[in-house]
Amino acid sequence: MIRPNALTPKLVLSFGALVVLGCIVPLIVEDYDSYQITVAFSYGIAILGLNILTGYNGQFSIGHSAFFAIGAYTAAIMITHFGWHPYATLPFVAIAAFMVGFLFGFPALRLEGLYLALATFALAVATPQILKVDALEEWTGGVQGLFFDKPDPIMGGMSIDQSLYYVTWIVFVVLMALTWALLHSRSGRAIMAIRDNPIAASTMGINTALYKTTTFGISAMFAGLGGAFFAFANAFVSPDTFNFFIAVYLLVGSVVGGIVSIPGALLGGLFYVFGQEYAEEVSNLSELIPPPWVTFGIFLILMMYFAPFGIWGLIERGMARLKRPSSS
Repeated sequence: MIRPNALTPKLVLSFGALVVLGCIVPLIVEDYDSYQITVAFSYGIAILGLNILTGYNGQFSIGHSAFFAIGAYTAAIMITHFGWHPYATLPFVAIAAFMVGFLFGFPALRLEGLYLALATFALAVATPQILKVDALEEWTGGVQGLFFDKPDPIMGGMSIDQSLYYVTWIVFVVLMALTWALLHSRSGRAIMAIRDNPIAASTMGINTALYKTTTFGISAMFAGLGGAFFAFANAFVSPDTFNFFIAVYLLVGSVVGGIVSIPGALLGGLFYVFGQEYAEEVSNLSELIPPPWVTFGIFLILMMYFAPFGIWGLIERGMARLKRPSSS
């Protein structure tokens, strides 16, 4: 049950303004920009799941690229081999990713901290190799991957990229709202209690095993949905697309955006996509400027120095200072 005082008019107006702003963007930018933002949303959905798992439940994962790949491949296989409409695959993507995450959560119950990180690292490294196995090549396409068409526009007058942008944005908004409702419910308080003190939470009667495995499943489900939209945007999947670096990027986006926040997932996805592009543009200004990845690394260092709690944490601190009465 959600606390009555949690849903304030200010929160509703702020969320409504964000939704409206997101709906306006495709009308004022080019199709390629809509495509890039759609990719950022797909990362943002996966980062939102990682925030729930790591930021709110305290389980550290660097293997979410595996669940990202599961979502992408589930959608791609259903489209190419069974002729399903891309959007019709989303419920099955969610179920498949949730089940894998939930089952992986059981052995993870015995692992904490760095040991859990190593286990998820192994999952991230193994997944691309599993997708290349000859026995699965008929379904996964092997090293060549699978190609398919982008979803048709949902309305006349829309381009393909605009339409996909709106669908991805709507799903992202719904998932953010559901995440907020979950975290402000009794289950959400139990999830955060496990993060803060698992022994005390267990003493208070919270089924820590059930909550931890379910949270892992929910987080994997979000990552899977993000992977599906990533696949839709690119109309292609291959094993090397979902390598370990994707897991690192998701973790970077989570920390930069704000790992203990919901809006931070959106900011993290946008930072990852456009931060890299801006780093490349800066690097091309002069031969004296370091290569793009070095420049991007410098961005990250500066970000962590000036915004240790992420971009959303920096915004919250700025808003708090504005509210603080000035001393005469």
